[in-house]
Amino acid sequence: MVNVRILGDPVLRKKAEPVTDFSIVRSLIEELKILMYQEDGVGLAAPQLGISLRFFGMDDGTGFKMIVNPEILERADEKETGEEGCLSIPNVFADIERSRWVRVRYQDEHGSYHEELLQGYSARIFQHEYDHLDGILFIDHLDSKARTALSQQLKKIMEGRKKYQEK
Repeated sequence: MVNVRILGDPVLRKKAEPVTDFSIVRSLIEELKILMYQEDGVGLAAPQLGISLRFFGMDDGTGFKMIVNPEILERADEKETGEEGCLSIPNVFADIERSRWVRVRYQDEHGSYHEELLQGYSARIFQHEYDHLDGILFIDHLDSKARTALSQQLKKIMEGRKKYQEK
């Protein structure tokens, strides 16, 4: 079983490549789903598993689905603030402003295309996981004051990751 990559891991800051071989996604669905639920997450992106490909799993309360090669076609100008956390930044939570809704297009694990209008919680999860595919973490959306307030906590997480890797 693979572990979730933690803040400081370079793969979390890379722009992920498009998926062209869907068998890779299909082979990882079960592992991604188990890990996401085991860690009490609502989304988990491939880069968080150390895989620099454009896909993620999410569950907004309506069931698990795989999102492959996603695009955000349109965003609401109207914003909504909500608390976010991230499995790659354990025990850190902050209020993040996101678009209230997004119109998206993506493929599923079989390569079929889907287009949806996501609102509220679903839109928040999608935007958070989509950011992972571009090397963006939720803490990057914080203003400097909020980020400074979390700096010691973030430093400890990165130091802990290094110690874990050295073992």
